[in-house]
Amino acid sequence: MDTIISIKDCAVKGFSKKLLQSVDFEMLPGEAWLVTGPNGGGKADFIKALSGSLTFEPNEGSPASSYKNSFENSVALVSLEAAARLIEEERERDESEILNRQDHGRTGRQFIAEVLGGSSKKNAPLPPIAHRLETLPQVKLCGVEGILDRGLRYMSTGEIRRTLLCRALLSGCRLLVLSDPFAGLDAASRKILLEFFDTIVTRQLSTENTDSPFPKIILSMERFHEIPSGINRVIEFTERKISFCGTRNDYENLLAKREENLSGEKERRRKTFLENLKRIQKEHPGNIPPHTDGSLISFENVNVGWDDHHVLVNMNWHVDANCHWLIRGPNGSGKTTILELITGDNMQVFRENISLFGKRRGTGETIWEIKKRLGIVSYRLHVEYRMVGGTTLLETIISGFYDSIGLYETPGDFEKALALQWLELAGFGGRENESFGSLSYGEQRAILILRAAVKSPQVLILDEPCHGLDENYRSAILDLLQTVAETGTTTLLHVTHDPSEVLPCEKHILELRPGQSPMYAILENE
Repeated sequence: MDTIISIKDCAVKGFSKKLLQSVDFEMLPGEAWLVTGPNGGGKADFIKALSGSLTFEPNEGSPASSYKNSFENSVALVSLEAAARLIEEERERDESEILNRQDHGRTGRQFIAEVLGGSSKKNAPLPPIAHRLETLPQVKLCGVEGILDRGLRYMSTGEIRRTLLCRALLSGCRLLVLSDPFAGLDAASRKILLEFFDTIVTRQLSTENTDSPFPKIILSMERFHEIPSGINRVIEFTERKISFCGTRNDYENLLAKREENLSGEKERRRKTFLENLKRIQKEHPGNIPPHTDGSLISFENVNVGWDDHHVLVNMNWHVDANCHWLIRGPNGSGKTTILELITGDNMQVFRENISLFGKRRGTGETIWEIKKRLGIVSYRLHVEYRMVGGTTLLETIISGFYDSIGLYETPGDFEKALALQWLELAGFGGRENESFGSLSYGEQRAILILRAAVKSPQVLILDEPCHGLDENYRSAILDLLQTVAETGTTTLLHVTHDPSEVLPCEKHILELRPGQSPMYAILENE
């Protein structure tokens, strides 16, 4: 049986150094692989090398070292990083100020058509196939028929992910490397993708050659859950080395043994974490804002949309202090819009009856007065921070006191001391001088959560906070957020599609129901 991919004692090289010292990996027909491992363990570098953005190089002096890839130059990578780059690119292309009108940018149809003979240039004519994208099975499979003519910058995180996947499927590439494809997708979208993976994997497993019309798939995920049933091989990276490579059954048995051994240690870590956080709050009472009773956020008959698209319709919603909310709904239902109305990132807030901390927006308050009382973790904040170079982890945490992207103030001893303690609590002790940009995507997200929580804000806004986090970080962050809620000083607004990420403190649910009347429901979480 011919080998499809063969990597023997090869290094993964970046611009100036080896990122992985030695990799041994072989993919045969009939195999469907999962690449997994903790944040920063080397998994991301491996899949980047498979997709061509990094390189595999035989180690000098090793007679057994060799590299073969039947998919060379025919690999598409769909990842959180790719989605972030797309948003950055659309912002750079925005010509609203030049045109003196709203520049909607590329639509989903234009973006997908670029791999079907179209051009990425502005106002370039579309190829004939672009006008019948709705008829293509790949478009239907990804569920993007209804958003093809929407600007990319107006899509939700999940919609952008599905658009990227659709483009990759139509690109003609023979290997698709999919990194955390379920992140940001609602339950219905996850179900569609799981069925898609199982269908494609079943077909590729029944094909004994590399000339199949169906693409091969290598799946990469931080967490071992919702894995398509067709996956039968697993490679795991830990501490920048291969820590497991073998069958799915053997890996599941290994995980069960690890969980049994770590269960007691996890509980001890949790207790230590809670004790340390309480100690920090006791030592620095000036950092904890005074307790606020009554309404923190109020929406009265709020209507938001653009053109003929209505996102929020006659919405009434009130958030009281220490009433923690779970916000849920399908992709594109308006969850991020609600959060942007609170933060002021959506300018329609000033025409609507929306009050924060007892004061109606647009009646004289400054954005800085609002930001002092808010902590924010979102995908778009992550995109903004990725564009700032040279910021250390310590500076990133301290910037939370000043609500800035990057640090431009001279911090005091108090801010430095508290930031260092938060880094220690979250497992980043001793790494305060590392660059934010050098971290894995999941580690970056963890740091931004610490940045938001460091000032004990009255409202902490969490838009899919566990995107890209491996199981260890995810567990630690959820513990951290639950503890923050238990302090009685911060109220959480938490957007997530994953039922396993709902916190015990979240007793109230705002469920968005697009297309229905009313378009939302207020529920209680038992």
